[in-house]
Amino acid sequence: MRAALIILQAMRRALPGLGAYYGGRLAAPLLLLAATLCTLLASHERALAQAQTGLEQIVQAPDVNSSDPMLLQADELVYENNNARVTAKGNVEVYYGDYTLLADRIVYDRNANTLAAEGNVRMKDPDGAIITANELTLTDDFRDGFVDALKFVSQDDTRISAQSASREAGNVTVFEKGMFTPCKVCRENPEKAPTWRIRAGKITHKRDQAKITFNDAVFDFFGVPVIWFPYFETADPTVKRKSGFMFPSYTHSNELGSTIQVPYYFALSNHYDFTFAPMWTEKAGTLLLGDWRQRTASGGFNVQLAGVFDNVNDETSPADGDDFRGSIKTRGRFALDPYYSWGWDVLLESDETFRRFYNLDSRLRTDRVSQVYLEGLRGRNYFSTRFYNTQSLLFTDEEFSESVVYPIIDYDYIVDTPVIGGELSFNSNTMVFSSADGTDSNRFIVEANWRRQLTDGIGQVFTPFGRMRGDVYSLDNPGVLELGGTEDITNANLENGLASNRDNGTIWRGNAVAGLEYRYPFVSTTGNITHTLEPIGQIIARPGSVGDQQEIPNEDALSLVFDDTILFDIDKFSGYDRIETGTRANVGFGYTAQMMRGGYARAVVGQSYQIAGENEFDNIFYQSSGLATSNSDYVTGLYVQTVAGFALTGQARFDQESFDMVRTDLGTSLNYGPVQASANYARVPGVIEASDITPNLTNVVNADDSEEILFAGALAITDKWWLLGNLRYDISSSQTITDGVGLRWQDDCFRLDATYQRSFIRDQDIEPDERFLFSFALKHLGSYKYAADLGALGSDDGNSEFLQ
Repeated sequence: MRAALIILQAMRRALPGLGAYYGGRLAAPLLLLAATLCTLLASHERALAQAQTGLEQIVQAPDVNSSDPMLLQADELVYENNNARVTAKGNVEVYYGDYTLLADRIVYDRNANTLAAEGNVRMKDPDGAIITANELTLTDDFRDGFVDALKFVSQDDTRISAQSASREAGNVTVFEKGMFTPCKVCRENPEKAPTWRIRAGKITHKRDQAKITFNDAVFDFFGVPVIWFPYFETADPTVKRKSGFMFPSYTHSNELGSTIQVPYYFALSNHYDFTFAPMWTEKAGTLLLGDWRQRTASGGFNVQLAGVFDNVNDETSPADGDDFRGSIKTRGRFALDPYYSWGWDVLLESDETFRRFYNLDSRLRTDRVSQVYLEGLRGRNYFSTRFYNTQSLLFTDEEFSESVVYPIIDYDYIVDTPVIGGELSFNSNTMVFSSADGTDSNRFIVEANWRRQLTDGIGQVFTPFGRMRGDVYSLDNPGVLELGGTEDITNANLENGLASNRDNGTIWRGNAVAGLEYRYPFVSTTGNITHTLEPIGQIIARPGSVGDQQEIPNEDALSLVFDDTILFDIDKFSGYDRIETGTRANVGFGYTAQMMRGGYARAVVGQSYQIAGENEFDNIFYQSSGLATSNSDYVTGLYVQTVAGFALTGQARFDQESFDMVRTDLGTSLNYGPVQASANYARVPGVIEASDITPNLTNVVNADDSEEILFAGALAITDKWWLLGNLRYDISSSQTITDGVGLRWQDDCFRLDATYQRSFIRDQDIEPDERFLFSFALKHLGSYKYAADLGALGSDDGNSEFLQ
């Protein structure tokens, strides 16, 4: 009786539409047919209940909610009592749970417990996949079935077509004489062969194991058979993580010779996995690589292991006589609560070139920094403690480039309520530092800042500010910084801070700052542009001197770039170890054009003046900073952003007497139409004059001006073809650092890259390299990479066979 009621419910839903369609002529006969069905099915209710056949069984199917009825709609419904079949004809629609079945004709065979759909059959399953076929036969619970002339399309446009297909046990689908491709259908020519496909005598999809196997398979590329394989297995397109072999890779170079890498991925759990990727090299042993990744409820971490017994290349290996070379690289971050987290970023390496030699890191890398940290941000307060270890990777660097910080602690606190109408904040910094050259220094710094912004009736903005700071340093074996030995240490050098005989002990330092900043923005609008012109002035008063700062090792304030971004900073030094003294004035102008549609342009120009007191920048290490004289160099900045995808950042410094350009930093990017490009140019003056360089300072400072350009771009020749290029060039020495050119072909399911790359970097066992890289990626199947050293391939060292 329940089955009949379900059909009656379906008829009731269909009748309004049918009545409108046929002018009500079929309404009465169909109601009579439905009533007859109710009577006939009621007489068989006991048998139906015992056999659990028909629509009653569909309601109880395991893959569908038992409370969901089967809803059927059709132009005509015919019941064949003798054959126990119900036939729906014309625009048939069946809705059952998350399944949808459409066909010209559907026959329900109660004896066979099957639904047979014919003509323009389309079925959508719970995963969103769409199956089209000429004929389709299903069990009445939609669990198993047989399809003739099948076409299957998933939500991500993966397609499977077959001469016939059958589903068994609810989760195993077998496609006979099938075709698999994730490529989209060509809109202009739907019959055109896809970019790639796999044709197979049999394709088996095991849904519970989430894998697809191919038997007697042929890989077609643009419709042309390329390779045959008797058996092939891959994860189905719904799988993001599954154990198995990944695509191998092949490279060739002078340094490593031929290399082959075959990774294997272990999907151990839904929250951790492991990849084992050994790489065999012809000249430098077998490199073992492993990568463990794990997520937890509060964060995640990964550990990368690499190691090789480099007994093949002992004569050039920098492993200090030990055949084993390796590294451990790990990174993690975990939340302690909504405000605080801790983590690490650690790299341990057996020698300076291991990771660069085996191309695990960029050859441009010059240092190695590891850290363990705890940090938190709550409200307006910030806390951070970090342990650092720094090491240089360059053979020419001195011992002091390697150091340990254990730890450095920062705490910033902002008072919630205004103090004298302004904002009061406190900052503190603690550092325990040890250098490989034997220098140990500890420091504790406390700083209080106050500022208040006042705006008068005509728009002038006055910002008074103040700062109080106290420092204490503890030195142990601080050492002596020399030019070229004791014979070079003179009184003049001492005055310039070139040499300082530091004593063990404690150094106290304090500073007080008071100042006022003035701004008067003028705003006007012309058309769709809002113009803002803003003169800015700042006066800062401090004690004229705080003693000999050269007594304090300078660990964090050696790097100084004077540009428009720090023009109005209270202290322009980059770190805590040096502080400004005396009275200084900063002046400048800013102009901003804001477009109504979102783009903008901003220009800044300014200069700084040392009015009174000692100028701490008048030191040989800062003589090229632009701040060493009473009147600083002029600094300018230009920033442009358009809605069309163009951006420009330009910063320049001009000599305060000759107006010659001293330093330039330019960066631009473009993403417009077929062009994607970025370019950076930098011209940086040397730190000190070449005449002041002596042997002990050769590796400490750079006396030469440096000028470099970096470019990367891509040009879309067609909708699928791209021209790629990159260049890093040292203009000052007329030397190319790296460059490359390449071609890319890419559509929705396939990518092919062919790239020619050159590197001219030389450091210890790292030599210049010239390589051709070939790689391709297949959607759902993975990627393959091939790289060959062109010099090696063309040489007579026994590797010429790779040209064949």
